[in-house]
Amino acid sequence: MKPVTKTLHHKEEDQGMTVQFTLNGEEVEQKLPPERRVVDLIRSDCGLTGTKVSCEVGRCGACMVLVDGRPMNSCLLMAYQIDGRRIDTIEGLSEKDSQVNHIQQLFLEEGALQCGYCTPGMIVSLSGYLKKKSDPSHEDLKDALSGNLCRCTGYGGIHRVLEQIADGSWKKEGKT
Repeated sequence: MKPVTKTLHHKEEDQGMTVQFTLNGEEVEQKLPPERRVVDLIRSDCGLTGTKVSCEVGRCGACMVLVDGRPMNSCLLMAYQIDGRRIDTIEGLSEKDSQVNHIQQLFLEEGALQCGYCTPGMIVSLSGYLKKKSDPSHEDLKDALSGNLCRCTGYGGIHRVLEQIADGSWKKEGKT
């Protein structure tokens, strides 16, 4: 008796869906399996490793990206959820010619980066918040960073950045 062989077709192409979005100002079209997370799409498929993977449950904020200008944890987003939307990563926040932006400069000046792993997510969160509210208080900014954790302790530098943004001194220096 001849054995019966069952063939399963699980090619990624057969199960994929096409997602179109804008990534840091460039149009992207990608065919992906439906279970693909945005953080994996950005890091592995697009090669933008400034977005970090850490807790993978949306608690640390290391994977923060802007979705239509709003900070969101990319580890909790599925790729199909960004179809037709604009995504900005830490790489997209830099000025032209890869110059650091004003928030990145403040983090550098205040030494607000111990190991630096959490820093991109914090900068993305602050950038998103400042698009919404241009004249925030120190408490507003602390709330804006409530979804970001620094596991190296040492929030002193980060608080000095928030103080400079809240008191408006960074705008006086032309860093807006």
